[in-house]
Amino acid sequence: MDQHLLSAAQIIQAGGVIAYPTESVYGLGCDPFNQGAVMQLLAIKQRPVSKGLILIGETLAQLAPYLRLNDQQAARLQQQWPAPVTYLVEANEHLPAWVRGQHRKVAVRVPDHPLARQLCRLAGQPIISTSANISGRPAARNRYQVARQLGDQLDFIVSGACDRASKPSTIIDLESGRVLRP
Repeated sequence: MDQHLLSAAQIIQAGGVIAYPTESVYGLGCDPFNQGAVMQLLAIKQRPVSKGLILIGETLAQLAPYLRLNDQQAARLQQQWPAPVTYLVEANEHLPAWVRGQHRKVAVRVPDHPLARQLCRLAGQPIISTSANISGRPAARNRYQVARQLGDQLDFIVSGACDRASKPSTIIDLESGRVLRP
């Protein structure tokens, strides 16, 4: 087991905010159920809580306890993931409002990046995923860009490479099938 990644997972469990590689950019992550950690992450990004955040998991099974899914929707997600595709799915009462913002739906993904999935496995739960940047600024694509822009505000930066994707993940509303971001 990679001690570096295990340290990152332990920091998440302890309420810290980390940066880690994802499909196209470095992401910021924390425990979605720790309100203090989420508020710290939002302060780093200078992003309002009302916008909501993305929740990633190792598998659909890790995300499902926080979602309202019928069998057909679950089967569709199971066929689609892992992939750099984010779905908007109706959240249930087990998902804190500070994760979904002012929305009844939450953005969720089982990433195509193996390191991000492994981080969720080691943390034992889904984690927050949002681009590692201050809102409105370019997102970081490597650990050096993260360190330069946000380093002193983070508890840990995971080493690793982003995949070669050049754009953020596609966002699809699961209920309507409408593509919100190609």
